[in-house]
Amino acid sequence: MELVEESPYRFRIDPLGEMRVPGVVFAARSLLPDVRADRSLDQVANVATLRGIVEASYAMPDVHLGYGFPIGGVAATDVEAGGVVSPGGVGFDISCGVRLLVADLDRAALAPMLDRLMDGLDAAIPRGMTKGAVWKLSGRAQLDELLVGGSRYAVEQGHGVERDLARCEDYGAVSDADPGQVSDRAVQRGQGQVGSLGSGNHFLEVQAVDHIYDEAAADAFGLRAGQVCVMIHSGSRGMGHQICTDQLRVMERVMPRYDISVPDRQLACAPVSSPEGRAYLGAMAAAANYARANRQMLGQAARRVFERVTHRQLDLVYDISHNLAKIETHRVDGAERRLCVHRKGATRALPPGHPDLPADLAAAGQPVLIPGSMGTPSYVLTGVEGAPAFASTCHGAGRVRSRKQAAKAVHGRDLRHQLEAHDILVRGASWRGLAEEAPDAYKDISAVVESAEGGGLCRQVARLVPVGVVKG
Repeated sequence: MELVEESPYRFRIDPLGEMRVPGVVFAARSLLPDVRADRSLDQVANVATLRGIVEASYAMPDVHLGYGFPIGGVAATDVEAGGVVSPGGVGFDISCGVRLLVADLDRAALAPMLDRLMDGLDAAIPRGMTKGAVWKLSGRAQLDELLVGGSRYAVEQGHGVERDLARCEDYGAVSDADPGQVSDRAVQRGQGQVGSLGSGNHFLEVQAVDHIYDEAAADAFGLRAGQVCVMIHSGSRGMGHQICTDQLRVMERVMPRYDISVPDRQLACAPVSSPEGRAYLGAMAAAANYARANRQMLGQAARRVFERVTHRQLDLVYDISHNLAKIETHRVDGAERRLCVHRKGATRALPPGHPDLPADLAAAGQPVLIPGSMGTPSYVLTGVEGAPAFASTCHGAGRVRSRKQAAKAVHGRDLRHQLEAHDILVRGASWRGLAEEAPDAYKDISAVVESAEGGGLCRQVARLVPVGVVKG
């Protein structure tokens, strides 16, 4: 596959075969996937064959191999022109995302209390594949209310404050959720997991603001140098995974009915306006609201521990997803068009003045939360006017080693010692889980963010460094 360098942070894959549009990769050359070991650029080209796709099949700087779509993939299809929606363009962890909270507390003041804080978070945050939850729901009826209301429902039930919703994407809930499209098996998997971290790359980190790049935006977001933060990375847990599994089976079955063929069965899809397309979007929105409520409850658990140990409160900066498909209006070829924008391992990055922003963020743009890998910095970015890729940017560092390879390279106990030697306290659920998420299993997050900014996708606001990590 030939990549044409358009600029230092932008490469093009020209259409070949069934590709309807080019592929575009935003990355420094050093971050480009090794085509011999990672087929993610082939996936970029495959996505470019989808019916109704417009502009390009985009890949973010953290791009790596995924299911159907690459992780770090963005693609938009024209709804009115028969464009399709593909569950592979969202992924199994629907609405996986990041929540950032801040305290009126400096790192130096936290230091004498950090051990006690981490022990409290270790006990309060359920994690692992199936272990416990913060919120014990009463039954299917209450779960259905949560699937419609997301974080809004959680706040209505006393789990948070009204301001949380203004600082959450979609004001806490995706519209048009349809719990009727959620299978009994998905309900069973989700019933006992509301307020749980999960495993893999999900985490809760206590962090400190290490550097401010944009004082005005940081001030609008509520960030200042030295400040203590809590970042939470989690998603829709077993419910989202089951919904994706269920809907993929439906899409595979109905593609012949719509005369759709794809180069990879993992790209199974249906027209957005078809009954199957609408059913998927309704189920996906329900899972997204589950994920919002899940992070809301994890945030509440962290707040309780923080207040008990430090006597300080945590305020929400923002909550944003990076696995979602949304119906949005964008200008394409000079005309406004309704598009189904798939973002898989990619974050929406609204520019200053966007109507979906709350008034107190309008001048600065939307906070974009980019978690690093364990032991490395995380970043807060913001959207920029006229950005390409439908106002999207990266979502993290992006894996370069599989979990199996990472676990072979280091023992979790040794990794914990290494991190603690750098004053990062670790509370892990298992040694293997720690080893699988070793920092060198990921790309250089700073280079990823530099590429995203260099490609015109966003701009940097602040850098955060970890001081304590809770892992599944």
